[in-house]
Amino acid sequence: MSVEVATRLQYIRKKNGLSQRELAKRAGVTNGTISLIEQNRVSPSVGSLKKLLECIPMSLAEFFTFELDENKSVVFCAESLPNLGNESIQLRLVGSGVKDRNMCIMREVYEPQADTGPEVLEHAGQEGGVVVRGEIELTVDGQSYTLRPGDAYYFESKLPHRFRNLSDTEPCEIVSANSPPTF
Repeated sequence: MSVEVATRLQYIRKKNGLSQRELAKRAGVTNGTISLIEQNRVSPSVGSLKKLLECIPMSLAEFFTFELDENKSVVFCAESLPNLGNESIQLRLVGSGVKDRNMCIMREVYEPQADTGPEVLEHAGQEGGVVVRGEIELTVDGQSYTLRPGDAYYFESKLPHRFRNLSDTEPCEIVSANSPPTF
């Protein structure tokens, strides 16, 4: 994976017209660090890479999912949607390689008893979605709601929130969007 990081970082840095020295200055690291990463001699931690990408600006998900060649696709087949989640929660990103993507659309699947974790989520922007199948417990700013197929939500993402599938047997599927794209 570090070869991919090296290639992608160099591509993104150059595409944004930044020298190694300028990116290093913005991120508060040495230009030697940038050089070593791009030569695949050092593999940055997730935290270090996130810090570098904030200077561009670009999210980690966008960094790992953009196409090195500009994507002009209009249709995205289900099997081509990258999973930004894990085995318990699939977060399938639509339009991952689209240049200058201004929103994030995802197909989310929460397996039985899956949740976004004990820590609440908080980030810039707004988000909304529609439950397609199953049920989900949505907690926003301390208030919990149970949503069923056809139910929808929309809120300021800076409010503490989390999602939890309460079912022991049925997955829950949601189609969601957020802006600006945080994934």
